Amino acid sequence: MSLAHPAPLRPRLLGRATVNVVVALSVLYTLLPVLWLVLAAAKSRDAVFTSDLLSFRDFSLLSNVRDLLTTDGGLYGRWYGNSLLYAVLGAALGAMISVACGYAFDKYRFRHKEKLFGLVLAAVMVPQTVLALPLYLIASETGVVNTFWSVFVPVLFNPFGVYLGRIFAQGYVPDEVLEAARVDGAGELTTYLRVSLRMLGPGLVTVFLFQLTAIWNNFFLPMVMLSNQHLYPLSLGLYQWNSQATVSPEYYPVVITGSLLAVLPLILAFVLLQRFWRSGLTAGAVK
Repeated sequence: MSLAHPAPLRPRLLGRATVNVVVALSVLYTLLPVLWLVLAAAKSRDAVFTSDLLSFRDFSLLSNVRDLLTTDGGLYGRWYGNSLLYAVLGAALGAMISVACGYAFDKYRFRHKEKLFGLVLAAVMVPQTVLALPLYLIASETGVVNTFWSVFVPVLFNPFGVYLGRIFAQGYVPDEVLEAARVDGAGELTTYLRVSLRMLGPGLVTVFLFQLTAIWNNFFLPMVMLSNQHLYPLSLGLYQWNSQATVSPEYYPVVITGSLLAVLPLILAFVLLQRFWRSGLTAGAVK
């Protein structure tokens, strides 16, 4: 009596090994630039341009951070504060607006609702660089060019966030709960703030993280709108220093160290809000 081995076992193992190799290569491709950035930020300017990055000699991280914070009168600290203000406040308000709009698209009936939502979906496919010139002309007409508002106001409205808000409202807020709140005498605003918004918490955090990442990495709009260095976000400020580094090489270490410190808020936000973000991504997956 012979035992038959399952035929699909070997192809399954080969498929799993192939997937593992692809994942490993993807992780390596993603982490190598980060590793280089960490090592380069801890080295002196001379070591950056040599093959000495992997050694433990010339450890200059603290010196580089000190130089970063004192270069050009401490402009980096001002840029960091600007980015935090643009990104954190803008992402918080933008997430609230997006989720509220998505909730309205899902729970209310009004004329041309689906046509308007189709415009929202069409706006998702429009690159932000295409909108920079029209936004500049509007800001110029209203007299807010080269001000905080010229960069802050446009990032509050995100069509992709509205789309996500509708998906989250469909997955998290049952219509029966809203009907029960209305029967109890709650108004629409009270129902949204006290009932729906609590259910939409994971979705709100997810939209916030998407908004935070997009605003933090926003570059083209500030470059078009701003000429005052004290209003620059980190992305534009580091770009300016990197342009100057071709003439003044002493800017290279501060650009590298500044780039390393610039990614820390995003990492911190994703680590702290990871639990809400994961649950938000599975909205509506299980009924």
